[in-house]
Amino acid sequence: MQSKKNKKLTKEISKLQNSIRYHHKYSVGKLWENASQNDLLNAVSLAVRERMIDGMLETEKRYHKDSVKRLYYFSMEYLMGRSLGNNLYNLKMFDTCKEALMGMGIDLEELLEVECDAALGNGGLGRLAACFLDSLATLDMPGFGYGINYEFGLFKQQINNGYQKEKPDKWFGEESPWLIDSPEDSCIIPIYGKIEHAKDRKGDYNPMWMDWKLMVGVPHDMPIVGYGGRTVNYLRLFSARSSDEFDMQIFNEGDYLKAVEEKVSSETISKVLYPADTVKPGKELRLVQEYFLVACSIRDIIRRYLKNHDSFDNFSKKVSIQLNDTHPAITVAELMRVLIDEKDLSWEKAWAITQATIGCTNHTLMPEALEKWSVSLLGYVLPRHLQIIYEINRRFLHGVAVRFPNDPDRLRRMSIIEECNSNQVRMAYLSIIGSHSVNGVSTLHSELLKTSLVPDFYEYWPERFNNKTNGVSPRRWLNNSNRLLSELLKKTIGESWITNLYKLKELENFAEDALFQEEFLAIKKKNKERLANLIFDTCKVKIDTDSIFDIQAKRIHEYKRQLLNVMCIIYQYLRFVEDKKMLTVPRTYIFAGKAAPEYFMAKLIIKLINSVGAVINNDKRISDHMKVVFIPDYRVSLAEKIIPGADLSEQISTAGMEASGTGNMKFAMNGALTIGTLDGANIEIMEEVGTENIYIFGLKVEDIFQMKGSYNPFDLYNKNPTVKRVMDAINSNMFCKNEPGLFKPIYEKILYEGDLYFHLADLQSYINTQEKVSIDYLSSSVWVKKAILNVARTGKFSSDRTVSEYARDIWGITSIY
Repeated sequence: MQSKKNKKLTKEISKLQNSIRYHHKYSVGKLWENASQNDLLNAVSLAVRERMIDGMLETEKRYHKDSVKRLYYFSMEYLMGRSLGNNLYNLKMFDTCKEALMGMGIDLEELLEVECDAALGNGGLGRLAACFLDSLATLDMPGFGYGINYEFGLFKQQINNGYQKEKPDKWFGEESPWLIDSPEDSCIIPIYGKIEHAKDRKGDYNPMWMDWKLMVGVPHDMPIVGYGGRTVNYLRLFSARSSDEFDMQIFNEGDYLKAVEEKVSSETISKVLYPADTVKPGKELRLVQEYFLVACSIRDIIRRYLKNHDSFDNFSKKVSIQLNDTHPAITVAELMRVLIDEKDLSWEKAWAITQATIGCTNHTLMPEALEKWSVSLLGYVLPRHLQIIYEINRRFLHGVAVRFPNDPDRLRRMSIIEECNSNQVRMAYLSIIGSHSVNGVSTLHSELLKTSLVPDFYEYWPERFNNKTNGVSPRRWLNNSNRLLSELLKKTIGESWITNLYKLKELENFAEDALFQEEFLAIKKKNKERLANLIFDTCKVKIDTDSIFDIQAKRIHEYKRQLLNVMCIIYQYLRFVEDKKMLTVPRTYIFAGKAAPEYFMAKLIIKLINSVGAVINNDKRISDHMKVVFIPDYRVSLAEKIIPGADLSEQISTAGMEASGTGNMKFAMNGALTIGTLDGANIEIMEEVGTENIYIFGLKVEDIFQMKGSYNPFDLYNKNPTVKRVMDAINSNMFCKNEPGLFKPIYEKILYEGDLYFHLADLQSYINTQEKVSIDYLSSSVWVKKAILNVARTGKFSSDRTVSEYARDIWGITSIY
């Protein structure tokens, strides 16, 4: 039996080696002896892609045979990260590939580091979308992503003298071995133009969208393989192209250069992820991008549907569309436009189909983050869509007025059109009105959505609102990125947890097992050593692997409160060097994350982190006890190295500001303890792991609400010596001797602009809780038990659970195998 198994493995290895050599010669076009690492990466990826394409075609045959309902996930962001390692693991051929390459003199681990991240997103929103696609395929569900094939993803972050500098990050999307071109499915999209008010032969109003320009969306499919390789779905990414014909009027008038300029301009649509929208051209481009994604996707979905149907009677029974936040909200107007203008459906029928087809997810609790477009800009770019939105609004407000007569304030609050100096279209409202389901992404967030953000809509349609707590893929974030821990888990409780994370519960039986604890701690130490080596290579800072690795890795934003973390560090530093108070245990504070290029305060906080680090790391009095490092260019592949090495996970957002968070789940799943506020999914993590295995501090949501309007940070500054000491240090030149006054804007914003994110109100509680962390860390047996129980009790936070709930409650799709 063993001999047959070995023969089969040998045959698979030989087949893979032949495929790699074939693609290196005929796809890459190089002689073997001239192979670069990038050439080899492409050849290996193409060889692996062969297996995925076979699976994708088989999957499609299965779906077609059963005439299944399909889910289409619309997202402006997908943070896919690197693909080769993830695909090998999901295909269960990582070891086979490693052995095959070893026989060819190639180190797979080195090759994996050559691949660049597909950074088609800027944070949790995009990574969540990627995890959902992984879960859909693993659960054998017919679910597909739609996005934009940005040429330049999120910027590459460099740290220069402590300052963030942005560099272009070209991921070579159209040259990626993971993308399959499908030019035959290209979509032609109208944009701009004007509305001519006409009547049809019956005398009914028949608006005509005239003088539009054309864009072309060319699709590229990225296969998404589920664990075990049974199901391979895809993410369809559109690249923008100009139409084949130039604007003939311009051309005929002799202005050839202008015609070429028009062509180049249309191709910039998919050039860059999220252009800066602080100026009008940036705002226009961002709106055009959102419409481009939506229009291409709708056209593609309808094309596929009409292959097997001759009417739209069953459209919502075969198609479900989920909007990932408000960015694709124009879907509501575009689907209506196509059904009415192009497919000649009545308004009533088109509206019933639209609402039954679309569901929307909200990802923010901050009103200022809810997307709005000026009526003038929307009317200029999409005149027909604006007309449809006004009609949707008119009919909706009529219904509200019937149910709530004599309530003009309610009509004003619920109107899609916000009447102000420059009338705005509230895209979140359009999403809610045009959907059959509206969900939040944590229990707390969903409640605040109903009671605080859009209470009028909840009162009007309570049945539409529901919660779907976020989750993360255990394949990517545990099995693949923490291989040492993964192997220990497999040895201890088997492999079933990879597709059923609740099985980790069995680890509770080993939480106090001395041998298991020893192995668990040894793995954590190795992961910390790997991270320490990475930090030395990138930051040139040597750190102590016996210290607490206290990590805050996420987008830099004031509400996420990296500043609160720095305040505590400053406090500990001053206590050590001025008061001669030793740290209870050595600490290494590790930060990573990007700030939006135009976000002044977030970028100044990055500079403060680096400046505080420079002072502490070079102060011989404390440098053996504390280090502060900022790892540049945070991305998926870097997170995969950082998270397994964490002892403490910082999830310290202002209560009521973080919708959910997913980093908190990844850290806990990898055996880090959480220090955090009762915000987002932290609450549910606490409920799952137990209050004794998490460190909660600070104000609650209800405290924040009560304090708004009366909170005065100056009172705390004057009454609390710790607060005053830390703020005075920031305001001084202690951390900016070469740039006096550099951090004064932080001091002034906190004290003179009301401390909007309650840093000072939570500082003392945070400091006290950090001391409790240190005391617990001193006892290895106490700490490791807590860490093991965190891993054991994270079953709820698999994206498989989240996707199953969406499928059951919103999408109406099932596993097909």
